Parts: sequence; C-alpha cells; structure tokens
Amino acid sequence: MHMRHTHLLNLVNQKKRVAVTELAQALDVSEVTIRKDLNLLERKGLLRREHGYAAMTASDDIANHLSFNYERKRQIAQRAAESIHNGETVMIESGGCCALLAEELATNRRDVTIITNSAFIADYVRKQPNAHIILLGGEYQNESQVMIGPMIQTCVRDFSVNKFFVGTDGLNEHGFMSNDIMRAEAARTMANSANQVIVLTESSKFQTTGVVSLLPLERVSAVYTDGDADSQSLTLLNNSGIHVYPV
Repeated sequence: MHMRHTHLLNLVNQKKRVAVTELAQALDVSEVTIRKDLNLLERKGLLRREHGYAAMTASDDIANHLSFNYERKRQIAQRAAESIHNGETVMIESGGCCALLAEELATNRRDVTIITNSAFIADYVRKQPNAHIILLGGEYQNESQVMIGPMIQTCVRDFSVNKFFVGTDGLNEHGFMSNDIMRAEAARTMANSANQVIVLTESSKFQTTGVVSLLPLERVSAVYTDGDADSQSLTLLNNSGIHVYPV
C-alpha cells in the first residue's frame, strides 16, 4: 500500500468522516487522485465512500480494526511472515494483524496454505496470486465475520500444523485475554492442532485486560508486536519463556 494511503486512513480514523477536498489539501494531491485512492481503499473494505466524503466503516466491523494504525499492523504482519516458509501450512485466526499476515503470505509466498475460521480473511486475500485458503465451518458471527461454535472442533481435529497465529484483546499475569467468549473458545480449539501458538498484536493491547481468558502464557511460543511495549509486559512475557519480536 502506498504511504499516502496510510496517511489517508489515519486522517479518516481520526476524524471519522472527512471531505474529499480536505483530504486532497492535507495530502497535497488532486481530488481526482483522492477519489481513485478512496475507490481502492473501499474495495479493500478499509473505509466507506459517501458523496464527497470518506468515512470509517462500522466500529464493530473487522475492517475498522484493520484500518486503524494500518502501517503498524502491516509491519508486525511482515515480520511474522518471515517465520513462514514456502510450502508451509499455517492456521490464522481473525484480527487486523492476522488479516495482513494472510495477505502477505498470499502475495509473497509460494504454496502456503492458510487454514482459518475467518470469512473476512478468506475474502480479503481471495484475489491474491498465491491464495490457498481452507475455511473452517461453524456458526457465523456477523460482527467479527468468523466461524465459532462446536463445529469448529469437528472441522479442525483432522489438521495438524506447526504454527497458529492469533490476535489478542488484552494481557494479564495469567495469560492473553479476549473480549468474546465464543471467539476465545474457537481460538483455543484451533491452538490444540498447532505445535506453536504465536500472538500478533499492537503493544497497546498489553495495557488492557480483556473479558475472558484466551490462552495461558505457557501455551504461547512467541509474540510479534511493535516497539512501544512497556517494560512490565515485556518482563512478564520474557519470564514466561515467550520470545518477543518487536518491529
């Protein structure tokens, strides 16, 4: 993605709704260029076009989380992608960093198979040249666009992978946390079919606790995050034997 697109997304996220004329002035390009940018970003689901304006997607939409701090999420995803080899099969749960990891693999890796419970991810990367997706079945959760429920266990039990990538909503002394009990349950089920569980998250999530337990610290092998993690969280992760990879 062009750096201008990242700046544009930041402006829309900050102001919620911005006029095309204002965006053109702020980014020092023509309104024609801005309209082309908006068409591209809308096709990717990162914002919504209105007459003469650009607006955020609905707050509970996964695309909204993806567009916020897009560049930081992209860097985390690219760093995590370095751990994945051509021809490998991985599991990926939902979330902004996870969606960008899937895009990186589908664009710049060969013969990588992605097993996911995220319908958003499956749709997000479907046009990439190397996309090979296995979408797990289950009850469709509309707001997060993921599959949840007991069918996940049935679908995933025959798979065995080396790496499972998952996001998080928080961290405490016991482990990683989630804000959704059904998604947390699905993630734990997927983790049971993986040798390594790897968390992708912005470091700001370390300052929140979440609502329900996602994964205990001892179940997580590594964390890919940004370089702004606080020392207390880093100490907790390091003392738990978790490798932290900052970008």
